[in-house]
Amino acid sequence: MAPTSSATRPTAELDLADQLGHELVRLVRLINKAKSQVAKQGPDGIERAAYAILFTLIHEGPQRTSRLAESLHSEISTISRQSSSLVQHGLVERQADPEDGRACLLAPTTEGMRVFEENRKQRNQWLAEVLGDWTDGEIQTLNRLFARLNTGIENHSPQLADAHASAGAPAKGANA
Repeated sequence: MAPTSSATRPTAELDLADQLGHELVRLVRLINKAKSQVAKQGPDGIERAAYAILFTLIHEGPQRTSRLAESLHSEISTISRQSSSLVQHGLVERQADPEDGRACLLAPTTEGMRVFEENRKQRNQWLAEVLGDWTDGEIQTLNRLFARLNTGIENHSPQLADAHASAGAPAKGANA
């Protein structure tokens, strides 16, 4: 991830990048701490990590376990275990793959969509509380700058880009 031309960057630019790097590390640590304070399993008995599968299926459509593992940078065995739990809880269902009848696709159920939406609402409530003393303009600026940062990362390192999310920020009211 190290830039190839860092030696040619002005010192002031590198100092600003260092400050941003510090704040990004701080942000990631705070997010990880917040996640760890939530039980390993949600109130519905599902591992929190399994929600990444549900998120992917809702946003990218039905897919095979192998594609999910690749998309989520995880082992197939981990995805299989977590998706089995989601199936047992009625949040995901197995469907025949129309391209290969021997394989199956995982797809979110109506209940899975409801649970996902409830988790999204809880996240949004938490963020709204965190940003409660910010103006609408400040929040819009933060959203725009985060989108620009993400796009810059994707453009600089295309291998990191999420092919389905690189189209930009979701439209107002879109599920994210």
